[in-house]
Amino acid sequence: MSRLVITVNGRRHKVQASPNTPLLYVLRNELHLQGPRFGCGLSQCGACTVHLGNKAIRSCVTPAVAAAHTPVTTLEGLGTIEHPHPVQKAFIDHQAAQCCCCTNATSMASSAFLKRNPHPSEDDIKKAMSPWLCRCGTHFRVVAAIKAAAKALA
Repeated sequence: MSRLVITVNGRRHKVQASPNTPLLYVLRNELHLQGPRFGCGLSQCGACTVHLGNKAIRSCVTPAVAAAHTPVTTLEGLGTIEHPHPVQKAFIDHQAAQCCCCTNATSMASSAFLKRNPHPSEDDIKKAMSPWLCRCGTHFRVVAAIKAAAKALA
C-alpha cells in the first residue's frame, strides 16, 4: 500500500492504495462515489467509465496510479442536482436513463465525445456510442439526448 494523491471532481484526495489497484475501487471504496459502477471488470461493458483528463476511460482496468497526475471526473462531477450538466439534463428530459447499468457509461462517454465533436451528426453519435451497450434498449433515447445536449452546449 502506498499513499496516492488524486484529484477527483475538482478536489484533491489522499488515498491508501496499491498503485495497481483499479481506479474504480478507489473511487467507490475509498471516496464512496456511486456514479462509476462495477459491471464486468474486463473493460467491456463501460459501467465504470470516468474521465481521465478529457478522455473517457474504463476505470475497472485503469490503475489508480494513472490518476496521480491527471484529474478524474465522475458522473457526480459533471453537474449538480441544481445545475445538471447539459448531458445529464438531456438524459433526464429524453428518459434515456433506465436501469442505471449504462447510464454512467453513456453519460460520461457522450460528454467526452461532445468536447471533441461539438456538432455531431446522428451517424457520428451512433458510431461514438457503439462501444456502450444498453440492455434496456434505450439507444434511440440516448442518441436523441446527445443531440439535445449538443444543441444546449453550442
